[in-house]
Amino acid sequence: MDAIVNAANEALSPGGGVCGAIHRAAGPELARACRAVAPCPAGAARLTPGFRLPARCVIHAVGPVWRGGHSGEAELLASAYRASLDLAHARGLRSVAFPAISTGVYGYPLREATRVAVAAVRARLAEPCSVTEVVFACFDQGTLDAYAAEGVPAAT
Repeated sequence: MDAIVNAANEALSPGGGVCGAIHRAAGPELARACRAVAPCPAGAARLTPGFRLPARCVIHAVGPVWRGGHSGEAELLASAYRASLDLAHARGLRSVAFPAISTGVYGYPLREATRVAVAAVRARLAEPCSVTEVVFACFDQGTLDAYAAEGVPAAT
């Protein structure tokens, strides 16, 4: 992939889950690069080099913390996906891999987050965009099932 998306926190600091794994694999240079482009509010994204990762770039997307669904969470989550694709397009990137943003410690219900993610990505890719390949990287079978329910084909 040209870019992988990191489910980041607003400080863009190394955390747990996907974020921690990306930081560990990329090396300490990633944390330094993140400090240079932080902070990043929910619904936005920032881009850094991939350093030791096989991806050229890391797009750090900040999703919302789930607060019951009545605090603009869907709009912020969709914005994080759109902002990520906008950054990829601005750099001429062709392939992007996304995790299920906000569904870990931020508590966004998986099925609802998946619906928002797939709709936002489909809508952005319907516009002019350099990105021609999007992968939704699924951590477990439940996540894979949620994306399949939205019509996203599984890859092997």
